[in-house]
Amino acid sequence: MPNLRTHVFQSWFRFSRSLTIGVRAAVENEDGKVMMVRHTYTTGWFLPGGGLEKNEPAIEAIRRELVEEAGILLEATPLLFGVYSNHPNFRNDHVILYRVPLGFWQAGTATSRGEIAETAWVDPMNPPEGTTPGNARRLKELYGGTPIEAFW
Repeated sequence: MPNLRTHVFQSWFRFSRSLTIGVRAAVENEDGKVMMVRHTYTTGWFLPGGGLEKNEPAIEAIRRELVEEAGILLEATPLLFGVYSNHPNFRNDHVILYRVPLGFWQAGTATSRGEIAETAWVDPMNPPEGTTPGNARRLKELYGGTPIEAFW
């Protein structure tokens, strides 16, 4: 359950913008595992990512978010996997999902302070307990051959 700070921020964000776009990425390592993060301000495990800043291209947003949340430095352009509607959760919201194979990135230092509670490399077919439903569905689509859905 989101805390009061998260609820207020999300309400303001939705009110101040008629359309919102978020980005997430499935970053793969040499063991076939995928990076996931757990935030300090909401429950669950997520693929790293976040919202686009004003006038920020999606590719720059995922580049920024990966460094902030996981210390992942992109060395190549990530592969676009899908664009999803997130309307059931946030009116007029969309999520762009990228795939970042091994060789497209290098390890660095996360720059976010206080946003990320934990990071983990996980088996995409056996994500940790508490993985949010949308993120769990994306892992099944990416790695389990499940058909792609329209909604996050």
